[in-house]
Amino acid sequence: MLALSLHCFGDNKVVIMGKIILIVDDEKDMHDLMKIYIAKAGLDLEIHSAFTGEEGVEMYKELLSRGKKPDVVVMDLKLPGIDGAEATERIIAMDKNATVYGFTAYFGTKQAKRLTEVGAKGVIPRPLGFDGFVEELRKILNT
Repeated sequence: MLALSLHCFGDNKVVIMGKIILIVDDEKDMHDLMKIYIAKAGLDLEIHSAFTGEEGVEMYKELLSRGKKPDVVVMDLKLPGIDGAEATERIIAMDKNATVYGFTAYFGTKQAKRLTEVGAKGVIPRPLGFDGFVEELRKILNT
């Protein structure tokens, strides 16, 4: 049995310490699974969550204003309101050095291509699973 030691602050933040990531996905279960696998891998991260594209853009702006620029944004493509590509475009417009990666099952689509065209560094295919996701995150964060 896996025992996790997470410090929870409300529904949208888990602090594991260290680098900062922002997860933008409309499915709470996806957030929970990413957090569990990140913790299981022992990554030293502060995780913030947003559930719509608009919320992701606003959270990125808020984190910047507090001097807590995310080291990486993990962006879903299909979101209520503005989609992941539009949210990425808005984040890049406010911070040209933002590091955004898609994490989606729609990795081979026009939407995924658009995500990289507007400034995302790449797309992590969901079929890699959560262990694969964590390995990609390690590479991105150089941990």
